[in-house]
Amino acid sequence: MDKENVLAQFQEKAKNAAPIGGVIKFIIDDNSICIDGTGSENKILLEDMESDCTIIMTGSLMEDLKNGKVNPMMAVMTGKLKIKGDTGLAMKLQSFM
Repeated sequence: MDKENVLAQFQEKAKNAAPIGGVIKFIIDDNSICIDGTGSENKILLEDMESDCTIIMTGSLMEDLKNGKVNPMMAVMTGKLKIKGDTGLAMKLQSFM
């Protein structure tokens, strides 16, 4: 999954989601995509910025999560998906998947 596809998907989902109340950074195959939900709407940015929560995974895992092939909790427990920082903020991402 390339970063342009991820960016487009997040932008589409962000339009309909309530602001998440923080900044979440995704590091997917060494590319950074941030969701800035500190304002009145979520903004999706292709930049590396300070975040309240950082989620690290591969592009193939992102695709498997999106398609329901992998359980997110199992991915965390097996170390395939790493979450650093505010895990409560990460839980708000269900509306983006």
